[in-house]
Amino acid sequence: MPTPETFSFRRILRRLLTYFLQGLVVLAPIGITLWVVIGLFNFVDGILPNVMHALAPNLWELGEDGQVKKIPGTGFLVVVILVLTTGWVSSMLFFSRIVAMLDNLLDKTPGIKYIYSSVKDFLEAFAGNKKKFDKPVLVNVDAPGVWRIGFITQQSSEAMGMSEHITVYVPHSYAISGITYLVPPTQVKILSGISAADAMKYTISGGVTEVETKEGSPEV
Repeated sequence: MPTPETFSFRRILRRLLTYFLQGLVVLAPIGITLWVVIGLFNFVDGILPNVMHALAPNLWELGEDGQVKKIPGTGFLVVVILVLTTGWVSSMLFFSRIVAMLDNLLDKTPGIKYIYSSVKDFLEAFAGNKKKFDKPVLVNVDAPGVWRIGFITQQSSEAMGMSEHITVYVPHSYAISGITYLVPPTQVKILSGISAADAMKYTISGGVTEVETKEGSPEV
């Protein structure tokens, strides 16, 4: 027969396990975020000094050990400034035409166009003037009464020979992959009360993330 000491020990273990899981929930997202940011920071800082030394040896000198001198944070700062400058310059009329010409050239170069267009379309789906994942919806593709969260990427699937169907991208939870469905409008409901960002977070987190919703989810 279990003694009171045994029950007390089990309660302590359960309490410790609860605290451990709570601590993991708090620290894991912070730790993973810091790991990604610091990893990117170190990656850029490790590459850029070598590139700068190759382009301008007198500007970026070698150290006493014969290795390129590295100033922590410089590489990351240079990349941020370069991206901001490129975005600012490309918004000017004259340079926007040059960017358009270069874009057209890369988009028609055999072999390169597949990589270039895929990367460009993927980035433009999240940012810029051609955002695609900005219309969160519920889509019924598995069984009656079973719905997935997705995003309308094309109002018509005419290119696929199904002009009456809507193209919906459904992301997977805890992954960067997803599935594209062509479905009739009757199987799609607009999530008008949830922002695209909240819908994406809710889906990626497996429904763990809490979102604020408003009433009303009219059909397409």
